[in-house]
Parts: sequence; C-alpha cells; structure tokens
Amino acid sequence: MKYAFIEGHRRVWPISVQCRVLEVSISGYHEHVVRSASSAQRRHLSDDALLVHIKAIYAETRGAYGWPRIWKTLLGRGIRVGKDRIQKLMKMHGIKARGKRRFKVTTDSNHDLPISPNVLNREFTVAEPDKVWVGDITYIATDEGWLFLAVVIDLFSRQVVGWSLRENMTRDIVMDAVRMAWFRRHPGKKSGLIFHSDRGSQYASQDFRDLLKGYDITSSMSRRGNCWDNACSETLFGSLKVERLHGQRFETRRQAKDEVIAWLLWYNSARMHSTLAYVSPMQFEQNWFAAQPKQANS
Repeated sequence: MKYAFIEGHRRVWPISVQCRVLEVSISGYHEHVVRSASSAQRRHLSDDALLVHIKAIYAETRGAYGWPRIWKTLLGRGIRVGKDRIQKLMKMHGIKARGKRRFKVTTDSNHDLPISPNVLNREFTVAEPDKVWVGDITYIATDEGWLFLAVVIDLFSRQVVGWSLRENMTRDIVMDAVRMAWFRRHPGKKSGLIFHSDRGSQYASQDFRDLLKGYDITSSMSRRGNCWDNACSETLFGSLKVERLHGQRFETRRQAKDEVIAWLLWYNSARMHSTLAYVSPMQFEQNWFAAQPKQANS
C-alpha cells in the first residue's frame, strides 16, 4: 500500500521525501517498481512470446504435459494467462500431450498360492503418509530382452517410495522394491501400514508374505482380473510409458534402466499430479508436513 501511494504521488512530492515520511527504503521502492513492470510485461505477452514458453515447457517434459499442466506451470513461473488462451494456442499449433495406451496384465494370478482379502477395497484417498502402499510390476522391451520394473507407491502422495529393476519377474523383484521403500521411509512397526497389490504369484509367494509379516505390514490384494482395484499403479505405468518410453528403442537393459530411473526421480520431485492439486508428490507431502501442528517439547 505504501509503495502504491508513493507511485501515485511521485509527481506531487519527491520520492525520497515520501519514502522518509512513510518509513520505507528508496531501494525497496525501486525494487517494487521493477517487479511490477516485469509482472505487467508477463501478463501482456503476445501470442508468439507465449508460444515460446509453451513449447519450452512441452520440450522440458518431453510432451508429457497437456494444456492444464502447462497452464499451471506458467502460473507457477509468474506468467498470468487465462487457461482458454493456452488451450486455444496449443490446439492451433498442434501441441498436445501424448495419448494413453491400453492396460495389459503383467503378473500371473493363475496359481494355488494363498490370496489376501481386498482390505483396501478401492479406498484410494488416504489421510497421511505411509498408511497404504501399492505395488505392481510392468515390463520394458530392449534389444537384450525384457526389463521388469516393480514399484511401491505411497497412496497418500502418489510418490514412488521404492522400486526394483531386474531381468526376470521373480519374487525377488517385488521384495527388493518393498525393502527399498522400508529403508527410505522407516514407517515403523505397529503403524497399521497396508500393502496392496494384484494376485500375482510374486506377491502371493511365501517369501514375500514373510517379508511383509516381518515389517508388520498387512497384505491386501485386488479381485481377480480387476485392474481398477490397483488403478493408481496402472496410471503410473501408463504415464511412464507414454511420457518417456514410447517410441524409444533401447539397445541395452542399462539404457532402459537409466531412462526409467531418471523419469521416476523427475516424477517424484517435479511432475505435476492432477489429483494433488497440480503439485509434485514430494511437494504435496512437504506441504502436508508443514501444515501439521507443532508438538510442544516435553
């Protein structure tokens, strides 16, 4: 308010006098003027200038973002522009996010191993971190053969808290992913943590069940052949393949591993998530912790 008053009366009284009377610094006033001018300039970008920003974000995300995320990114960078204008410009220039691909079943549920009840029952909204983890497996083609990826997702923030990449799809791959999640997160025993997966033989194996029991984690499994019971992991895999892997040829498994890990790190730290009010999984979790009441020292 003081800076606005000075700006409005700068032709009436000297700026130095106004700053002294209103007890603000001259340098602070000039910084305000520069910020205001910069903000006004961003608000009145031409279509050509705005298109440069759109194409830059599209390139940064390798075509992962459609107009809603690009619009949110622009707002986050201080470029105030209407979403209709972004949508119109992108449509006019043929800029659109890569399309989703159909779900394919990866794990084998045709076995006689014990099946856990569906404790989760599609309750995908979780109130705090490390209460529900979701696991799944997918595959990536390379010239050397298949590369398999197992992930563990914290359902609260959709953050990938554990993963494993192997040449085969044995129980070891899912056990490694859970171990990584456990040592990264340290949820502690007696936390009531649930681990949800499909009915794949890897998750139903005795060794995997013993691992969960050792960590005091409750096992939950989807209904037979129902991918929607594990929808968030299918969404993650779809995003990975469409945004980063589709159209690429990997000569070696090492090349594919590097690409997958780079995407997972970007996904956790930077990728806007529509179910998280367009912030990244890590930012969503950080915001939640910051909003928690501070405990008094005992």
